[in-house]
Amino acid sequence: MQVAFELPPLDEEGYLIEPRDWNEAVAEELARQENITLNEDHWDAIRFMREFYEEHQVAADARFVIKHLTERLGPGSRNKLFELFPYGYVKQACKIAGMKRPRAWSTG
Repeated sequence: MQVAFELPPLDEEGYLIEPRDWNEAVAEELARQENITLNEDHWDAIRFMREFYEEHQVAADARFVIKHLTERLGPGSRNKLFELFPYGYVKQACKIAGMKRPRAWSTG
């Protein structure tokens, strides 16, 4: 029997209203809603994004996450971010990592 998980308040597009409400259980539920099963590479990207947010109080631009993944996984992994989150960095990665919906965004 699956227990219903109550998400913190979300905006009309499904992003957390308050990034401080995020935790790993929230990430798992948001990922489930996006039909993504989180693996270690997903968690690596998500944790990097959360650390970046904590340090800078803004979501990391995709180019920073790509650089992080490439340093960890090697130069052949340049497109790994888009393999992990096939419907887009903003649509899936930012949402699952608990970021607010960016207003204007460059994927760098």
